[in-house]
Amino acid sequence: MAMEYLGLSDINGPLVAVDGVKGVGFEEMVEMKTATGTRLGRIAALEGERAVIQVFAGTSGMTLSGTASRFTGSPMRLALAPEIVGRIFNGAGEPIDGLGPVYAEHFEDINGSAINPVSRSYPRNYIRTGISSIDSLITLIRGQKLPIFSGSGMSHNKLAAQIVRQAKLSEDEGANFGVVFCAMGVTKDVAEYFRRSFEESGALSRVTMFLNLSSDPIVERILTPRCALTAAEYLAFEQGMHILVVMTDMTSYAEALREFSSSKGEIPGRKGYPGYLYSDLASLYERAGVIEGREGSVTQIPILTMPNDDITHPIPDLTGYITEGQIVLDRYLDQQGVYPPISVLPSLSRLMKDGIGEGYTRTDHADVSNQLFASYAKVNDARDLASVIGEEELGETDKLYLDFGAHFEKEFLGQGPNEDRTIDQSLDLGWRLLSILPREELDRVDEAVLEQHYRKH
Repeated sequence: MAMEYLGLSDINGPLVAVDGVKGVGFEEMVEMKTATGTRLGRIAALEGERAVIQVFAGTSGMTLSGTASRFTGSPMRLALAPEIVGRIFNGAGEPIDGLGPVYAEHFEDINGSAINPVSRSYPRNYIRTGISSIDSLITLIRGQKLPIFSGSGMSHNKLAAQIVRQAKLSEDEGANFGVVFCAMGVTKDVAEYFRRSFEESGALSRVTMFLNLSSDPIVERILTPRCALTAAEYLAFEQGMHILVVMTDMTSYAEALREFSSSKGEIPGRKGYPGYLYSDLASLYERAGVIEGREGSVTQIPILTMPNDDITHPIPDLTGYITEGQIVLDRYLDQQGVYPPISVLPSLSRLMKDGIGEGYTRTDHADVSNQLFASYAKVNDARDLASVIGEEELGETDKLYLDFGAHFEKEFLGQGPNEDRTIDQSLDLGWRLLSILPREELDRVDEAVLEQHYRKH
């Protein structure tokens, strides 16, 4: 039974406290009536008969004596129906596209839970992004969680928009594919860029957007990825779709979590973030995967900006422990005008080996990938040597590696923001670049494969 309590005992930032509360639960929704209208909140902490409540729209204008709190007896639930595809919602799951409310088939608790490891099916089959460096070298597998580590001011927003526009399954399964796009703490112009980009390309018809602006309450920012993942799970496991979830920026989410934790008076951990940051991130990331016996899948690409480009910062550090690889963007490449500026050597996809090759992409995919990695590593060695003794003093082979490196960065890593390459185009381009090098330098490829594909440049 819903209970209503008059008055508040404390107001502190986005939090209020009500004393003498009985029979309520953690994360239960609360309706708060004030002189200016009704606001929503949820229970963030329980201390005996004292309930600490997050107020979604902030506490401005609320008074201790003029507020009535009604505890609803249920957690926050998201309205779900097949029509959510193509719709735009705010961070709390409310429609903001002017198309009216969602006529829900049912309502689902946004907190969800991680997929039980026993019920997981091993991820296979790849998702094509149309970006050569990702598809060929850091292949995204259906059901995987593969984060993008970026830096402040770099082109990760452009890359996120391109992935959403171009991502697809194999041609015969295209109708079952959709994208859930989740933006947290973005400015209005960035949110408008995403919306306009998807509308103009026609991708919005298969995208479900959740937008939390930097001017929105931080409490809503904590809810946004949970709403997005709840929608993704519904579309995947109830509607049989293969869903790609793109979440940007997880650093904004973690900052909101830190601010909220501080307002609750919790003891901080590394760099002021709460000690439960790891388990909180895991509660989001582990909602990706493939469930045995279910038709759909949830794949995640979380995007985060590394403060001061520090990959050992708690957010990328903990994310790397939970996820299955990472795509690292390089500031030097970005400054050189290479787009997307993906740093190949520190990037990897741990599930790639089981979702490429014959029956998935192409028989020679693994060979091309291994050789491109090995050859590009030698490019850096040649550049280091040239910086010491001068390029003119290098041997012929080292000069060929420098030539290969320049073409690799310009032609393979670099591609237009609207350029959509097939996997065959990417692999053929890889072979063309490898043909710059002498055949005896290609020591990661089987002779039979070399015989078939190597053509001296």
